[in-house]
Amino acid sequence: MNLLSPCSVNPASLPSALAIFVACAHQMLDPATPEAVRRDMEPRLLAQLPKLRALGVFELFELRHPALRAWLADELEGMDAAAAPAR
Repeated sequence: MNLLSPCSVNPASLPSALAIFVACAHQMLDPATPEAVRRDMEPRLLAQLPKLRALGVFELFELRHPALRAWLADELEGMDAAAAPAR
């Protein structure tokens, strides 16, 4: 019995999305990173969230940095609210 179901998302998108996410997160968390560079990293990091979420990355892993975890939780919640059908 195979417990794994086929992935409906392009597996080739994981390495680049994950690599971009990790690189941006590292730069954003580095105290030596200038504020202007940090602001440039935000949209690049956020652009990876839908891909990583579709692949289930956030169901498997938890971010350890409290501020980054809280910020991304807010962003993911906002994505959910925007995708929810209007009542």
